[in-house]
Amino acid sequence: MPHYLTPEGAKRYATELNQLLGTERPRIVQEVQEAAAQGDRSENAEYIYGKKRLREIDRRVRFLTKRLESAVVVKREETSERPEVRFGASVTVRDETGKESRYTIVGPDEADPGSGRISFESPLGRSLMKKTTGDIVTVRRPAGEVEIELIAVEYD
Repeated sequence: MPHYLTPEGAKRYATELNQLLGTERPRIVQEVQEAAAQGDRSENAEYIYGKKRLREIDRRVRFLTKRLESAVVVKREETSERPEVRFGASVTVRDETGKESRYTIVGPDEADPGSGRISFESPLGRSLMKKTTGDIVTVRRPAGEVEIELIAVEYD
């Protein structure tokens, strides 16, 4: 199944992958080689830690490589007179108490609700998809249903 990423998310993954392969891994390999040259590897903490760190880096490299290979990078939606909510949209909503919140619709890999980035697969994200400004949306969540009004849809 493809993994949807914003262009910024794909760039962030590619940058991390390049940094791991170009800087971090070669540095750790050098440290492990130096520690191995010191002799008894079974009691050499630097060698043991270095090998563990290499495994962690290799695991992250495999994860990032697979994610980028199967990623579908979704470009920003063209704005229209009444744009509808799609992947990558920034939306402003008002809840039943009158509180306004702003969210950006992203993929699960990029979701960070604390900073206003919600997954399109989340209850709120699913409820907002394909809606337009002025729509009243019912969000089904574990704590019960809540109605919110979609105030604005923007594509940065």
